Amino acid sequence: MRRGHAKKSSRSQHVDQNHLGDVKLILVKRRTRLEELVVRYNTVQQAQFYIERLGADFSDYIEEDRRYRHSVQQAQLQLGQLGRVQIIDREHVPNFIFGEQDIVVVVGQDGLVANTLKYVTEQPLIGVNPDPMRWDGVLLPFTVEDLKMIIPDVMRKQRSLKEVTLAKVELNDGQFLYGVNDLFIGRKTHVSARYEVRLGSSVEQQSSSGIIVSTGLGSTGWFKSVLAGAAGIVGSEAWKHMHINDDVNAVSPVTRGHQMENFGWDAPYLYFTVREPFPSRTTAVNLVFGQVHQKQPLQIVSQMPEDGVIFSDGVEQDFLEFNSGVEATISLAEKRGRLVV
Repeated sequence: MRRGHAKKSSRSQHVDQNHLGDVKLILVKRRTRLEELVVRYNTVQQAQFYIERLGADFSDYIEEDRRYRHSVQQAQLQLGQLGRVQIIDREHVPNFIFGEQDIVVVVGQDGLVANTLKYVTEQPLIGVNPDPMRWDGVLLPFTVEDLKMIIPDVMRKQRSLKEVTLAKVELNDGQFLYGVNDLFIGRKTHVSARYEVRLGSSVEQQSSSGIIVSTGLGSTGWFKSVLAGAAGIVGSEAWKHMHINDDVNAVSPVTRGHQMENFGWDAPYLYFTVREPFPSRTTAVNLVFGQVHQKQPLQIVSQMPEDGVIFSDGVEQDFLEFNSGVEATISLAEKRGRLVV
């Protein structure tokens, strides 16, 4: 959903700097590749030795780090002229309590924007590309220089906001996790996972390498690659000449006739797909693709004695344990993300 631009009166064209000064601007940043290496190898010199021994160009790490630090510093200066600024690192975002009136600025890439979006509530989020020559970014429409114009517009509610549907998984012990792009349900090592899956009146025992549940925002990522692989197999000449039980054709979502042309960022539904489902005497492959909406959640009961996990947006370190007997209910989140566009 987009909000139209409000009409500007002569009074609203003037920014009340005292009012802006009361706003808290949350600047979210991350470690660069160089900083991650220094954490691992203690010094820049040791990190350089490691990278160059592998034949890589260490100067690229140095330049990326320099540009990113410069962008964060410039963003801090720009924001400091408009309100109170608080800087938080990526690893602290899950435990940070965002205020209702906060404006969140993420100096990205896309992954940092998605990872932050699932922890905010109604706060508008601005994605900033720190190095447009290096990074593409669907969720990074702005540069640091744009902030002095965007922040006042957001304050006056004169900036369009795009709503983003989030996924939510809740366990029967009360734990829950949000997903901006997708959720993964399976084993830590991505080996065969055993579980019971339920959708509406359909129930099935399955063995697979995991289930992906995608939002509209995430539909061009992991979810798309799984569907592309299934479609490519079924459409190939090799597949046509294979003699396999017809039930296995259920693996391909393209045979189901689902229409996904309108699977946009704000779509009021999710899609799930099962990776590499295995048919056997005790497991089936019929319930491998479908739509999840408010009246039809996806329910999964774990049959994995150990290493069962659920994580979101590719962040494996932030996970819920999903071992034998635990039941997960996946549905649309009660909140939506709000991206400034």
